Amino acid sequence: MRTLITNIGFLAQVEESHIPCRKGSEMKHLPVLENAFLLIEDGKYSDYGLMDQAPERADAFIDADGGAVLPGWTDSHTHLVYAGSRELEYRDKILGLTYEQIAANGGGILNSAKRLQQTSEAELLDQAWARLQEIRSFGTCAVEIKSGYGLTVANELKMLRVARTLKEQGDLTVKTTLLGAHALPVEFKQNRSAYIDSVVNDMIPQAAGEGLADYCDVFCDRGFFTVEETDRILEAGLKYGLKPKIHANELDYSGGIQVGVKHGAISVDHLEFTGEEEMDVLLHSNTMPTLLPSTAFFLGLHYPPARKMMDAGLPVSLATDYNPGSSPSGNFPFIIALACIQMRMLPEEAINAATINAAYALELQNQLGKIKKGLPANCMVTKKIPSLSYIPYSFGSQLILKTITNKV
Repeated sequence: MRTLITNIGFLAQVEESHIPCRKGSEMKHLPVLENAFLLIEDGKYSDYGLMDQAPERADAFIDADGGAVLPGWTDSHTHLVYAGSRELEYRDKILGLTYEQIAANGGGILNSAKRLQQTSEAELLDQAWARLQEIRSFGTCAVEIKSGYGLTVANELKMLRVARTLKEQGDLTVKTTLLGAHALPVEFKQNRSAYIDSVVNDMIPQAAGEGLADYCDVFCDRGFFTVEETDRILEAGLKYGLKPKIHANELDYSGGIQVGVKHGAISVDHLEFTGEEEMDVLLHSNTMPTLLPSTAFFLGLHYPPARKMMDAGLPVSLATDYNPGSSPSGNFPFIIALACIQMRMLPEEAINAATINAAYALELQNQLGKIKKGLPANCMVTKKIPSLSYIPYSFGSQLILKTITNKV
């Protein structure tokens, strides 16, 4: 099957060499061909070039009509499987309650956990399937899905089974993460170590044994899990082949970045509180800093220091953090707009952060995030736009016309 996309106004992220990610000042570089074609053959990129070089023969044709073609977004941090919404807490936020106050009142993650425990696996799948189709419509081709709203062995595994079904039956590339240490259940408030024991001795071995998770995550932050607890959980995950990914430094300088790097975390995520010490640690690692600007937007937090991080020579990636409590949206173009407006990233930097660097944050840099001959075709076609900067500029418009996916 040969599909030819013609009259592409901007063919972005074309790359012949192997570049795992872009760092620092390199993030301003985004290879683009104007007035181009793209040939997809048997689900893989076969050829591209200027329109006057386009082949005539194909089985199917797509006329981009001056639109852009970009690699699909890789959303490397989501909580896509959850039960219901939390708009009543949204009202509490408007009234001035903080994230931690809502959690202390039995809201937040514990509220979602209660709902999830009462929801069948079939209903969870129905809800998550709709969200998967939604993010695809925004141009997302690959997604990471975390557990974390079960907070019991049975319910954490239930979430991961739903994620596995999405991986098997959907047409997006899916990676899964065990986040048993997302919050401390109420019944363990007086016995933290017993819950950590459950995560280490039960959740991790069972999730790994059933092949349900690629990664192990911990919410290492003020009011949640300590560096010492995180250290123990990550060591247990590594023992069973689950690589680390960390929620870190969203609410304070928690030490989460340091403990993540210590264990060779694929990424450390959130990072609202990131200073020179944390940036220096990251500079001497292979860990990808992943920023979630819609969480800061929704909670009214200050934004991660993306500009300082890139100026220091670091790479950054972007993700949606799609979840019911602090980022109830999987709209990746809006994430790119927030990155530009609130974190002072250039459009080229934000697109790099959402494609090639985001693919790195899921260890998919050799398969996704760029348009390279021989790679699986995972891309999007936009409406006719005057430039790539129009994507974050026109943040309220649905510009994505078509998403092409080929799972890896």
